[in-house]
Amino acid sequence: MASERSTTRRAGRPGRDTAAIPGERDILLRGLETFAELGYDHASARELARRLGVSHTFINDRYGSKAAFWRAVVDAALGTQMQQVAPMDAEAGDEEAMRQFIKDFYRTSIDEPNLARLMADESSRDTDRIDYLYERYIEPALTALMPRVERLTAAGRMAPLPEDILFFAIIGPISGLVSDPLTRRLGRRSAPVTAEERLARAEVLADLVVDGLLAWKDRNRH
Repeated sequence: MASERSTTRRAGRPGRDTAAIPGERDILLRGLETFAELGYDHASARELARRLGVSHTFINDRYGSKAAFWRAVVDAALGTQMQQVAPMDAEAGDEEAMRQFIKDFYRTSIDEPNLARLMADESSRDTDRIDYLYERYIEPALTALMPRVERLTAAGRMAPLPEDILFFAIIGPISGLVSDPLTRRLGRRSAPVTAEERLARAEVLADLVVDGLLAWKDRNRH
């Protein structure tokens, strides 16, 4: 038992002259920022430890591997976001439910821009990480949304669209909510965008996307 207690004390904990380890939430947020900035391959265990302010063995001691730490980072960020997206109201009309789902998704996306950057980077890489994102988060979200889309399409209110086109039509505008350097160069003022302005822009973009999807059927009429 004495040996067990000693091992537990040692794993991932600072020594007597080492600064205290940040809390779990802070560690995961710093991890998200690092993965978003550097990408998975360039975020070495040593660089992660430096940015997290922990020992170089901390990630393996606490999470088991860099890959497991990445999953913990993603689960914390996306789990929080999905909890803030209200389930689609079964009593609401399909257009109303789709509009509200997209608005909620945009509103929650602006709270953590590093998540959008990580998702964009991972989406371009054919790895087990994109499999993890797709199976755990993307596919369930599409599964919830697609029955509404299918009914709108069957009713002639939306043109039939491939699932990938629909997905990118919805996801693409998020970059307009989190890409401040480009936004400033596109005519926005140089001062930081306020939270109220971000929310207003999320509403505008959501309405633009939904109205565009509903209007697309008119371009495909012969």
